[in-house]
Formats: sequence, C-alpha cells, structure tokens
Amino acid sequence: MLRRRPLLRAAAVGGVAYAAGHHRATKSAEQSYMDQQQNTQIADLQQQQQAGPLPVYQQPAPPPPQAAAPAPSGGMSDETYEQLKKLGELHESGVLTDDEFNSAKQKILNSI
Repeated sequence: MLRRRPLLRAAAVGGVAYAAGHHRATKSAEQSYMDQQQNTQIADLQQQQQAGPLPVYQQPAPPPPQAAAPAPSGGMSDETYEQLKKLGELHESGVLTDDEFNSAKQKILNSI
C-alpha cells in the first residue's frame, strides 16, 4: 500500500506536466499563426504603397452624402394637444355628439 502512493503522485505530476506542455504548445502555435497573418498583411500593405496611388477609375467611390435631417415641422403645440384631449373626453362622456366632435376637431386642426 505504501508503494502505490508514490506512483499515484508521479502520475499526477506527469499529467500536470503534460497538460502544461500541451497548453504551451497550443499557445505557441496560435501565436505563430497570428504572427504569420500579420506579416502577410504588412507585406501586402507595403506592396500597395510601392505600387503608387490607384488610377482614378480604380479608386473606391466616395461615400454617398448623408441626407440632411428633416426640418422639425410645426406640428401640434402642447396647447393644441390639450384642446384635442379635452374634446375627446367630452365626446366620450356623451356631452358632444359625433357631428359636434368632428366639426370642433376640424376647427382645431385647421388652426395649426
């Protein structure tokens, strides 16, 4: 029974060492791949710079002009909104008939 413990300890140490080595190798491979990509991009940019500027017909088109924001419309003022709200409440409560409500609403909306 005493002999098994050193073997288990050695196996655990060996497993940890293997995992650490594998992790380090994976990270190293990822880093070399990233370095290779970066070097390729740098070489491409250097070739483009050495080639000189692109002719006008090969240059990318300028971005389209952005549409100007629409000017704020007059719209309804707070006072007009409140008048319509009160008019609607009177209509719902039955004080105003449909015809009276519609004519009053048109007067308010035409005054805008």
